[in-house]
Amino acid sequence: MRRPLIVLSMVFVALTAVACTASAAPGWTYAPPTEPPASQAAPSGGASAAPSVAPSAAPSVETPTEVPGGGGGGNGTVVQVSALNIAYEQSQISAPAGTAFTIHFDNKDPGVPHNVAIKDASGAEVFKGDIITGPAQADYQVPALQPGTYTFTCSVHPSMTGTLTVGN
Repeated sequence: MRRPLIVLSMVFVALTAVACTASAAPGWTYAPPTEPPASQAAPSGGASAAPSVAPSAAPSVETPTEVPGGGGGGNGTVVQVSALNIAYEQSQISAPAGTAFTIHFDNKDPGVPHNVAIKDASGAEVFKGDIITGPAQADYQVPALQPGTYTFTCSVHPSMTGTLTVGN
């Protein structure tokens, strides 16, 4: 009479061990949006340069460009920012003071979410672009900023930073 109880107990222990060690999918996964909002649509036309393997060791300064007929920003100024290997490819960018401008953001990291957020000298966030999962591009419409030095960062990867100089 004891023997069936022992066998039943052993079967229960074996099934419990198998259930605890069986591989299972995680309880959650990150699923990026399937389609970006219209405000993040990638620009059409124009070829892009092949991505570099690693960010440049020397600081790079991105000079804003003027887009005839406007480019979404207040005076047509477009500032280029790109991300690759969990780092911005530009460590310094500049923009005009007192007028809205566009940041054309190119996330070159496949499967990795990034964005561009701008913080003032006190650390207060003055602008935050939508997070996009690469490879993808977005145009961020940045409101007019006062002259000064700002930090731009990725909300997902706080170690990704650069300096934005806003001047006349």
